[in-house]
Amino acid sequence: MKCWRWLLAAGVLALASCGGGGGGSGGSGAGNAPNILFVIMDDVGIDQMASFGYGGDTPPPMPNMNAVAAAGVRFRNTWSMPECSPGRAAFFVGRYPVRTNIYQAIGPNDLAQSQVSPYDLTVPKLLKQAGYESGMFGKFHLAGPENNQAGNATPAVLGWDYFYGWIGGVPASIDSTAGGIAAARTYACGFVPPGTAAGGADSGACYQPDGSCTRMSRTSAGQDAAGLQCLAAGGILVPGQACGTPPSSLVFDRENAYYVSPLVIVQDGNAEQVPLTDARARGYRTRIEADAAIAWIRSRTPGKPWMATVSFSAAHTPLQQPPGSLVPQSGGALKDALDCTATLQGRVIQNQMTEAMDSEFGRILVETGIAKRGADGSLSYDPRASNTMIVIVGDNGSLGSSVKLPFNPQLAKGTTYQTGIWDPLIVAGPKVESPGRDVEHMVNMVDVFQLFGELAGIDVHKAVPRTVDSVALLPYLTTTGQGSLRTINFAQSGFNTQANGGRNGPCVISTSCTQIPMTKSVCEDNAGVWWGRGYTDPSVVANGGAGYGGCCQVNQALFRSGQSMVSIVPEISSAIRNERFKVVRNTTQTYDTAADSCSPVTTNEFYEIDQATPVPLLDNPDRNLLLAPLSLDQQRTYSQLSAQLDELLASDPACTGDGNKDGVVDAQDLASVQGLVTNWGFSSVYDFAGGDGLTNAADLQVVQQNLGRTCPKTHGVY
Repeated sequence: MKCWRWLLAAGVLALASCGGGGGGSGGSGAGNAPNILFVIMDDVGIDQMASFGYGGDTPPPMPNMNAVAAAGVRFRNTWSMPECSPGRAAFFVGRYPVRTNIYQAIGPNDLAQSQVSPYDLTVPKLLKQAGYESGMFGKFHLAGPENNQAGNATPAVLGWDYFYGWIGGVPASIDSTAGGIAAARTYACGFVPPGTAAGGADSGACYQPDGSCTRMSRTSAGQDAAGLQCLAAGGILVPGQACGTPPSSLVFDRENAYYVSPLVIVQDGNAEQVPLTDARARGYRTRIEADAAIAWIRSRTPGKPWMATVSFSAAHTPLQQPPGSLVPQSGGALKDALDCTATLQGRVIQNQMTEAMDSEFGRILVETGIAKRGADGSLSYDPRASNTMIVIVGDNGSLGSSVKLPFNPQLAKGTTYQTGIWDPLIVAGPKVESPGRDVEHMVNMVDVFQLFGELAGIDVHKAVPRTVDSVALLPYLTTTGQGSLRTINFAQSGFNTQANGGRNGPCVISTSCTQIPMTKSVCEDNAGVWWGRGYTDPSVVANGGAGYGGCCQVNQALFRSGQSMVSIVPEISSAIRNERFKVVRNTTQTYDTAADSCSPVTTNEFYEIDQATPVPLLDNPDRNLLLAPLSLDQQRTYSQLSAQLDELLASDPACTGDGNKDGVVDAQDLASVQGLVTNWGFSSVYDFAGGDGLTNAADLQVVQQNLGRTCPKTHGVY
């Protein structure tokens, strides 16, 4: 087994061995190990997927992924976690949130204890044992850059040889000034709309950051707006003007959702923050992600295996229209009538963003030689024509406003109900026997971690020095009659660790309150009203600018002011199931109007669920079996699942002082904490004393006091 220490010495991150035995590849070498193309769709749950039998009346067009699904295996019973970061940590480290301490999307206030640890054996570190090179393109959202010693270099610390994308992950808000040409809130889509819309124009001068200019125009309803053409080309359109001296109001160093983004490139351990004025940081984000992946894959040395992770940002909010060339099937829907704030049109834009992602996925396959185009332009994919395995996943369920019926938009992303955690998983390639089939057995995204090891010939549970929650996936690919390898499935959400017990501020969306959005801007990008510190909406009950610490306090303020209270999205949630039944456990701080106080209330719910198409049995509240007396068999199942849930939630007790989680507090921990105290001082996995976001003498003392302590290895529950 390998152990690593990351120290900041003389301003440079250095990697040092902590000793220990070796974990070998146990089989397949570089000569015959398959390449791996791993594709992550953001906020695309199974409810969106026509290839899985769902998608409602208006599924997003996904012809390229449909072609790969038809030539591979569709895992129709896969759970992820309810939000981005815990879902991604699941398949990159093979461990549940109860072990990683990543319970929700990582935000700028979350400490290192709720980020993927530099000591974790991630997929790229695992595959290095079999000679793989690893690149990631697009959204990272696993660690940093805030509250992390590595900053923008976190992909290198976690094992990736090359990274090209966005560390923080979530796209910024739409720039409603369209680059400074108008007042705020003028252009809700981030660009000048067609001349048929208010304030629109069909032509203008498209200025670039270097001062160059091109005249752009829209001559027919079939074209993108001149403003969108210019934005996609990296520029800012000044409507109705000819090229000349650019207006002084133009702002090129302002983010604009999917079109102007803070690109980071990490190579050989060095991180480059690309300025927003650089052409590389400008253009449609999904296209940039695909371009980078194509370039890297095509530059690989023949015969050396690689894994390319294309972590698409789409279709995460803010919803912003893609270039028309990427949406050939639905592109005409928004050519003239643009209102990016309208709910119905937002659903159309979300479909288009998913379609654009599918278009770029198809381009990756064709331009890297993994697939071809047929005479009619459709994707022609032969899984045995290349030595590349394709794995496609969703990171969590769909956002409520985008959910397709009959799935429940009220119990979507951010919850452990089926709509929030039931995700697509497609695997295709030369190792798949009898392609074009479905697997109905329970799978968890932690199992994808083990699949990557299996493809490389690595015994994952021997190679990883910590508890791994995964079970095998490869047998489902190679044996058509493979029985279920899981007896239970599990998902979990909650709060990440912030300094001094802090939490995300409350966000009221319609009549519900949630603390999922990491910041005020993310709240507002999801049509919410921010009630935390720095609130600005006049509907917030004023409290001198301090804001409210949680949703319960929002209800307290509403009640005291004589207004209707809001429902609260479960703050801490977990779910467990067997093949037929599911238990959901929710904890929420609830306001007691009589006592005028907040206190946690925990409830259990019990459901029968299935994967029927097109209408599955879902865990909607009216189907809670606990609303009526249970049969003896139901009571037995409910008790068993509840006990297993208790066991799993308690299966990783704290081990104070063991920052690298190798099961013992020893000289390695002492050296690591001493280095951090001397060379860093801020948030780290060794911040044991009070969780104040500092690694200081108090944390050093905690490690010293616990030297020699041995912690038993925790156990997985499958």
